[in-house]
Amino acid sequence: MILVVGGAGYVGSHTNKLLNNKGYQTVVFDNLSCGHREFVKWGGFILGDLSNREQIRDCFKKYQIEAVMHFSAYASVEESITHPSKYYNNNVINTISLLDIMREFGTNFLIFSSSCAIYEEPKEIPIKETHPKNPLTPYGKTKFMIEEILKDYDKAYGLKYISLRYFNAAGADPEGEIGEKHNPETHLIPLAIFAALGEKENIKIFGTDYPTKDGTCIRDYIHVTDLADAHIKALEYLKKNQKSDIFNLGNGNGYSVREVIETIKKISKRDFKVIESDRREGDPPVLIADSQKAINELKWSTRYSEIETIVKSAWEWHSKS
Repeated sequence: MILVVGGAGYVGSHTNKLLNNKGYQTVVFDNLSCGHREFVKWGGFILGDLSNREQIRDCFKKYQIEAVMHFSAYASVEESITHPSKYYNNNVINTISLLDIMREFGTNFLIFSSSCAIYEEPKEIPIKETHPKNPLTPYGKTKFMIEEILKDYDKAYGLKYISLRYFNAAGADPEGEIGEKHNPETHLIPLAIFAALGEKENIKIFGTDYPTKDGTCIRDYIHVTDLADAHIKALEYLKKNQKSDIFNLGNGNGYSVREVIETIKKISKRDFKVIESDRREGDPPVLIADSQKAINELKWSTRYSEIETIVKSAWEWHSKS
């Protein structure tokens, strides 16, 4: 049995679907503060909170948990700057509770949902796993802290993990069963789609004076189903090799904010108002992944790498949901 913590959320729900499609048995543990019960269409479900050790313990008593996939985290960069306590308590302290219960029940495999937010402003592009870490925001710091904690738990207790550093998760299930749904929404692609659907009056570009080809930030967008596939390959790698490791997950392609917005206008065949605004704190000009290590060692590759394909899957999900 695979425990999918945060499996009612965006990346977690897509991974839970793929796990079940590949024959794994799963149970989702989620407090539904950010996730959606209707996204848990596969496997079992337990309504629970990582801040409550007894609820986690009850889950491990009920199911024989072979491995844990940990997606549960607050993930708004902006909110983490204004409410750091919320992020350190939920993301770091609650993760320690999960790790301690795993130790208690002898579950020694963890796939951790990390982030490119742990890197400092890039000194080289694309970014390798060895790039210096100096996270610019409390959100990024929580992910970095957990990676350091995992190293210590491996050394002291033999808990083996793989940390997957995502770049920009995007898109929706190609079969249209689940998609991206945050409240409030902070990601560019859904926000621009809302503008195309007339659900928002406009879309804002935060910063037009970056040292990039069109002055807007460049990001590496990776389809959520490709991310889900990487989690399963990481689990298989971990079970086979019994060795902790860290991998970047991205496309290796960078698209500017303007390019993404223009792609959404093209796919939706709709125009909408775009407002140029000031930069946000904690936004590096360019973030592009070097995922060669994952390609080589996990035997992973992206199936949905073109920005048009990613946007089209998101557009189809949002326009019908």
